[in-house]
Amino acid sequence: MLVWPGRRYPLGATYDGVGTNFALYSEVAEAVELCLFDADGTEQRIELPEVDAFVWHVFLTGVEPGQRYGFRVHGSYDPGRGLRCNPNKLLLDPYAKAVDGDVRWDPALYGYDLEHPERMSEVDSAAFMPKAVVVNPYFDWGNDRPPRTPYHDTLLYEAHVKGLTWRHPDIPEQLRGTYAGIAHPVMIDHLTRLGVTAIELMPVHQFIHDHHLDERGLRNYWGYNTIGYFAPYHGYSAMGHLGQQVQEFRGMVRALHAAGIEVILDVVYNHTAEGNHLGPTLGFKGIDNAAYYRLTDNAPQQYMDYTGCGNSLNMRGPQTLQLIMDSLRYWVQEMHVDGFRFDLAAALAREFYEVDRLSTFFEVVQQDPVVSRVKLIAEPWDIGPGGYQVGNFPPLWTEWNGKFRDTTRDFWRSQPVLAEFASRISGSSDLYQDDGRRPFHSINFVTCHDGFTLTDLVSYNDKHNEANGEDNRDGESYNRSWNSGVEGATDDADVLALRARQRRNFLATLLLSQGVPMISHGDELGRTQRGNNNVYCQDNEFSWVDWEDVDERLLDFVRRLTAFRARHKVFRRRRFFTGDLVKTRSASTPVADMEWFTPDGRQLQGTDWDSDIGALAVFVNGEGIRERGRYGERQSDSSFLLCFNGHHEPVEFVLPPEEYGEKWQAVIDTAEAGPVSPEIMGAGARMQVLERSLLVLDRAL
Repeated sequence: MLVWPGRRYPLGATYDGVGTNFALYSEVAEAVELCLFDADGTEQRIELPEVDAFVWHVFLTGVEPGQRYGFRVHGSYDPGRGLRCNPNKLLLDPYAKAVDGDVRWDPALYGYDLEHPERMSEVDSAAFMPKAVVVNPYFDWGNDRPPRTPYHDTLLYEAHVKGLTWRHPDIPEQLRGTYAGIAHPVMIDHLTRLGVTAIELMPVHQFIHDHHLDERGLRNYWGYNTIGYFAPYHGYSAMGHLGQQVQEFRGMVRALHAAGIEVILDVVYNHTAEGNHLGPTLGFKGIDNAAYYRLTDNAPQQYMDYTGCGNSLNMRGPQTLQLIMDSLRYWVQEMHVDGFRFDLAAALAREFYEVDRLSTFFEVVQQDPVVSRVKLIAEPWDIGPGGYQVGNFPPLWTEWNGKFRDTTRDFWRSQPVLAEFASRISGSSDLYQDDGRRPFHSINFVTCHDGFTLTDLVSYNDKHNEANGEDNRDGESYNRSWNSGVEGATDDADVLALRARQRRNFLATLLLSQGVPMISHGDELGRTQRGNNNVYCQDNEFSWVDWEDVDERLLDFVRRLTAFRARHKVFRRRRFFTGDLVKTRSASTPVADMEWFTPDGRQLQGTDWDSDIGALAVFVNGEGIRERGRYGERQSDSSFLLCFNGHHEPVEFVLPPEEYGEKWQAVIDTAEAGPVSPEIMGAGARMQVLERSLLVLDRAL
């Protein structure tokens, strides 16, 4: 092995066929050692001889993929000034593209002496640390192409790599819970039959399992505890941990793309796994603490915390911005992912104190020729003051629409929210129209990983998180849920029938609203977490999808519903309804592109919106689609009348006058799981809509 000066870019470890270049940024380092580890754990230290623009670098010939390594940084240890260098601590490379092993919790992992916190720890941590791995950059992508599904045609499916596949009987046991399990033909078949166009994977960046969870025999199941922004989590690999996880992940993306399914990653760039001032020193803290973290102005030994996780990344620091942008570009260019969902995205906009939609991070993303072209989805809130920012992100970004979730839940539990419900199902123009955005900027969802499953939403009034070991204090207490009359499991046939209808109501509302629908994995199967609305630490039957207990009638209903949405452009509009009159082929009198009606057939107006009876009908005009198709062609569709009855009793609806349609035929009825009766009704006809149900009528021309 020869030691050459190497180069300062790219950062991290880069193999070129001759050897490997190592580069590490640290403005505070006085010396940096590269530590190579043999299979038996023997450590060889090599001092990095060169430093340019605060990047320490070296090239080692003969160092090949599979080599495990880490760094030690020499410099000042003075937490009161924000300095935490400690050469006794082995540090993970922030740019590591693969990581081998988990943290083994021990006092050696902490930069300070646990018995004397004011002192620097002198205990070596290498034996307890995971190691970075040099990876092979070469992969045969074949003819892989990104699907590039337009937002308005997208159906998102949020999923956990392990939870979705771990209990599937038709996936080979050795592939369950892995990237290869997601890529298995049986899983791809399920997704395609469900109409999914994009799978949104919960965190797959390398993460660690928190010390306090490890002590209780639990694990960080969700993975929102990142320590490596370039490395796919090794625990989801069936092939191995010495770089094989990278190739397996790429193979998964290639297989999903071949099926027309995009891959969206849930990313956590707001904080790291190193926690607050009492947390361990695993990487960033020991490399350049102040460069990577927001420290409090008056006490730099403390960390700003907008996330509830102990620290916040320094979004006003150029090195942190470079780290994030390099990471995003790497996942797009080298791993071929199609977009990102940003956890607690409001924290990324806090350059100083308040959330700023014009912050440097958003400006950098806007001008980036790679990242600006993929799907960017914000979770538009954090826990800091003014952190709830639904509707306030820049035009390039779509958003998880928490207001859609809350209002839809309220409507189907008979709360008086008619006006807001109408706004949510028509695309939330009050949130997105004023700054030039479109209905597809609203990512609509009723459930997600965080909270009740769909089955639990209609089965529990209260959370039941005792298994988490926090005396049921964790998790959201106000869920806008309703147990349908009995808390939890029951054999009452009437309650079960109502719960089944409510699930169909939620799914039909989600899939027939303007915007981009997102289904949480397993909701289409009837998955339950037994009332636990915070399974972040439950890597067990609480959270894994049970493929042996599938509600086949519900699954069939969802498949028919997603196919219906895919057939009809009027539910996938790119632009908002305007209320403008449209000349139709079926009537001489023009009608609006959308119209709201009371159950008795009158146009909704004034105090009608304040009705305590949660029932209304909406006409969507298939001939009122003003946007052109991909090749400039005029687009038209059937017209539909959606009759929503969120009331606890049946409501009689009167069909609209003839100009809206002379004849109507039911095509979806959430009162029943199976296909509906093909009966045809005329204009002005009266019909009963069952309590808490949705009836969709197609205008029969």
